[in-house]
Amino acid sequence: MPDTATLPHGLVAAIRLLDPAAAWIPAWRALGDGSAIRNPFYEAGYALAARDAFGAGVRLLIVADRPPEALGARFHAAWPFRVSRWRWGLPLPVLMGWTHGYCPFGAPLLDGAGPEAALAGLLAAPRALGLPPRLLLPNAPADGLLADLLAARGAARAAYWPHRRGLLDLSAQAPEARASYLGHLSGQRRRKLRRAHARLEVEGAVAFDMLDTPAALDRALTEHVALEAAGWKGRAGTGLGQRPAEVAFLRAALADLGAEGRVRIARLRRADRTLASLILPVTGSEAWVLKIVHDEAEPEAAPGVQLVHRLTETVASGGWALDRIDSCAPPDFALGSLFWTERRMIAHLLVAAGHDPLFPVARALERLRERVAQARLTGRRLTSRSGRSAPAAPGSAPGRDP
Repeated sequence: MPDTATLPHGLVAAIRLLDPAAAWIPAWRALGDGSAIRNPFYEAGYALAARDAFGAGVRLLIVADRPPEALGARFHAAWPFRVSRWRWGLPLPVLMGWTHGYCPFGAPLLDGAGPEAALAGLLAAPRALGLPPRLLLPNAPADGLLADLLAARGAARAAYWPHRRGLLDLSAQAPEARASYLGHLSGQRRRKLRRAHARLEVEGAVAFDMLDTPAALDRALTEHVALEAAGWKGRAGTGLGQRPAEVAFLRAALADLGAEGRVRIARLRRADRTLASLILPVTGSEAWVLKIVHDEAEPEAAPGVQLVHRLTETVASGGWALDRIDSCAPPDFALGSLFWTERRMIAHLLVAAGHDPLFPVARALERLRERVAQARLTGRRLTSRSGRSAPAAPGSAPGRDP
């Protein structure tokens, strides 16, 4: 299997390991900054930080104007992937877009100056490189630019686990509409928020703050990990404190993104105590909810809910130069839709990379896999409601690894 191949129109396809010392990392960073569909989880700094914790077997599929190592190489597309050879119990391999517990969006990076040519190169690359001619994009946008580009190319595709993800989107709102964004909340909901806020302030005033400097982010991450460790995840042994590789990944990601002013940690604090904490990578005017934790010692005060409320008020009032926040949440996670009324359509997309006579077979097998997983998920929910122990969630549930 070659690691570099020539494509039509003077482009070059390549597959490379995730190597932080590679000479082409700046070209990957530049592509991320100018991508037609921003995806912080596939951009260089974040992806390289995740390599040790989650990157076993992951390589980067690159489309560029020359071999990546060549001086002045310009990337047109980049997509981190693994080869799954037995996904359906048959030797019918598929290229799986990289996903893990901290990577809830799977759109490939496509050059904003020419997304059509970038996608054409990405779909032509597998065959040129001797890779399987089918791609699975996990948690990808099911409408909008990517869907339009795929349709324009006539690419065979199918969607699985479609769901609507909570989204704050003020990009088309006039200033007066932004100021009244939370007007959809019912009187009962407002009273509950006021009562919860009063409970939280019984022991002192509660402040909302937003951190962005590298040193402050690092200290806040330490508190974030400790806050989760004090809750049920810590007691169950599943908290971040018990997963040092993940803490190291987050620390590296915050250091890289923080150096460029591209991440925030929003918090609610009372004196020197953190009550709720939210990590937000930033791409331009959009932020992404990476991880939220809250103090479980005060459940009636709902500090996590109050943090999202205060964050929404701040953004709507223009207190932070943002237009959108993606909740990155599964459809049954209320915190992503309680305050935010817009939705982003998400699905796992199976796409044929050029002509693939076995694509109908792959499409049918993936549909069967989806139905089996849905049946298991339904059974688990019924078991949980009956009060008995439930098995672990299937990997292909929305918002999880497919």
